[in-house]
Amino acid sequence: MSNRLLTIIYGLVSTLVLVPISGNAAETEKPLRFGSVAMDVPAKMHHRLTPLTQYLSGKLKRPVTLKLSQNMPGAIDDVSSGAVELAYLTPVAYIKSHKKGKTRLVAKTVTKGRGSFQLMIVVKENSPIKTLEDLKGSSFAFGDKAALLQRAVVVGSGVKLESLGSYEFLGHYDNIVRAVLHGEYDAGILKDTKAFKWKGKGIRILYSSDNLPPYNIAASNNVSDEQLAQLKEAFLSLDAKNEKHKKIIKALDKKYDGFAATSNAEYDVVRRLVAPFSK
Repeated sequence: MSNRLLTIIYGLVSTLVLVPISGNAAETEKPLRFGSVAMDVPAKMHHRLTPLTQYLSGKLKRPVTLKLSQNMPGAIDDVSSGAVELAYLTPVAYIKSHKKGKTRLVAKTVTKGRGSFQLMIVVKENSPIKTLEDLKGSSFAFGDKAALLQRAVVVGSGVKLESLGSYEFLGHYDNIVRAVLHGEYDAGILKDTKAFKWKGKGIRILYSSDNLPPYNIAASNNVSDEQLAQLKEAFLSLDAKNEKHKKIIKALDKKYDGFAATSNAEYDVVRRLVAPFSK
């Protein structure tokens, strides 16, 4: 075989080998993994989060993949250990992940123009219960058993759980509203948006918590400062006035308006509330 032919063959082989290596960086870079507890069934969580991961992939010019956890401890472990680089977390879950793995906040969610929320103790509108002291011996409805902040707010109001006559976990806020309206429970706890919806329509607000920080996006400690800055810019750039962005935001939660800047210190109010439960 001639030298010229060998040169041609070598050139062709080299080109074939080098093409994948010299391709687009977004195709060859390690994907950024986005975690979340499966707050809905997995298929629904994929539907809710996929528009956001697609947006991030384009914005960061890097593949972003979903890695759902079966429960909240799993989601906390994943972002704390670096098994995922990002996670969509509750306030308490963020606090636990920060303590365990020094996770850092990217952004907080904004609901109906507010970057905070309140939890409210409610009773039936014509209930004889007029003060928190009157709750002694009463039946009380909580939502999700895993929602520690609900119990923490009740205890933080000065009402000891053991002073209640009984309490149960009904799952969703809608279940709490129905139970209180129908007299199945003397009182219950609701998120502010739900409490305001039913205020004057059979429900009376007995107590409101301080403003609390909402759900958030947190980053693993193995995310560099440069990457963290890019992620913050990506989330804060989402604008509900932009129709494409609005679809991404509303897919995650119909009540969300977007994301806002936040800080670790903003979650201190939650730390104080849950402290009695960590002893």
